[in-house]
Amino acid sequence: MAEKKKKAGSTTIAQNKRARFDFELSEKFEAGMVLEGWEVKAIRAGNVQLTDSYVLLRDGEAWLLGANIVPLTSASTHVVADPQRTRKLLLHAKELARIYAATSQKGLTCVATAMYWKGNRVKCEIALGRGKKSHDKRTTTRDRDWERQKERLMKHG
Repeated sequence: MAEKKKKAGSTTIAQNKRARFDFELSEKFEAGMVLEGWEVKAIRAGNVQLTDSYVLLRDGEAWLLGANIVPLTSASTHVVADPQRTRKLLLHAKELARIYAATSQKGLTCVATAMYWKGNRVKCEIALGRGKKSHDKRTTTRDRDWERQKERLMKHG
């Protein structure tokens, strides 16, 4: 009997917390990524940042822009590594059509919210989002601070 071993720990590589703060996220999609060898090694080492990343639709394909994957110092000498390289996202045609229809509306954009492992593949979670106004951001911050303060009071009181 072959048993699958479960790895302890999270499969999340990187999260874009800034996107959750700046946008009201609605619909989420799971996309595969076309990566080079040095990028996968750098991702395994955790050298990924999604802070200013977004998704662009061009010629019926989705592209991830602004994701920063810092190459390892031990990367091969013959590889010219570009940390800000535009990476292709792999989505079904129906998903691409739905994202294109939503982003063509006023005010909606598509941002990368997380990167994680699914088996031995790297997946990128992208979401449609509408930009928040500054008063919405203040409300979010106030609610988050109140929840934190409530936890402290319950812990000590």
